[in-house]
Amino acid sequence: MSVMNRLNNKISRNLVLKLGLISLAGTITTILAQKRLGNHLLSFLSPSEIPREGESFSFTTVTVDDQGRIISRVNQEAIFIEKIAIEFVYIPGGTFLRGSPSTEKYRDTDENPQQRVRIAPFWISKYPITQAQYRGVMGVNPSYFQGDNLPVEQVSWDDAVKFCQETSKKVGTEIKLPSESQWEYACRARTQTPFSFGETLISDLANYRGTATYANEPPGIFREKTTPVGIFPPNGFGVSDLHGNVWEWCEDTYQPDYQKAPRDGRAWIIADNKQVRVLKGGSWFVDPRNCRSAVRAWEVTAIGLKDLGFRVVIPI
Repeated sequence: MSVMNRLNNKISRNLVLKLGLISLAGTITTILAQKRLGNHLLSFLSPSEIPREGESFSFTTVTVDDQGRIISRVNQEAIFIEKIAIEFVYIPGGTFLRGSPSTEKYRDTDENPQQRVRIAPFWISKYPITQAQYRGVMGVNPSYFQGDNLPVEQVSWDDAVKFCQETSKKVGTEIKLPSESQWEYACRARTQTPFSFGETLISDLANYRGTATYANEPPGIFREKTTPVGIFPPNGFGVSDLHGNVWEWCEDTYQPDYQKAPRDGRAWIIADNKQVRVLKGGSWFVDPRNCRSAVRAWEVTAIGLKDLGFRVVIPI
């Protein structure tokens, strides 16, 4: 189902790479976004605030039961490689079951059949691309909800691809949209539950229509807008904001099932369907059922809505 229709019908080892963006003078800057771009993208933090190369940072990921109660907390660490603007988390290679089992509540038929997929290591941005990051590269901010540290939205798939192309040119490294398999693998972080946090989702863990429930948890908060990236706990890979906030564009063309999909992590591109692309993760607007790790949506490449955003990957 397209996102437009959903809007109408449904109210370890972790490393961080930070890539430089071109400054106004045309040189590569080494600004730090560890404080989630509280300052403008192109403004420097003081030297004392910049962690040394190889310095680690810690984070905590949680697991909840079907009543939304936290049943475990795991402390993990990640390591800085460089100290520049977009934070990337290293995702180790492995295999996972793409799609959802027949027993998963509210699953859709396009999540069939479940298939084991092998994924090569890659880097993924720790957060969706923010408005400050997008403006720093593209010179504009199309977002409906305004704020430097909010995810950029009202971006089409075409816009997201242009951002990747421009950023790749500026930093000399290939940056692209994730394949659908890469996205789901990074989201699941070795889990097979409906959400990376466990059996359900609560509004303390993500930004979605929290007044709706998925399992046996009490109703939560419907914030009715995007929220700053990184304010909720990350998943087991150290990646944040994968459930809710903004739908995230993937490289793949949309197909109604996985029957002939690649099983090696590559994007599935069908030549006669290039104008319709996959979206993952749900948004601030939708019910928790539409924020599941396996959920799939689609939209045409020229459409940008106020709950459509993206994150990026670096192939290895």
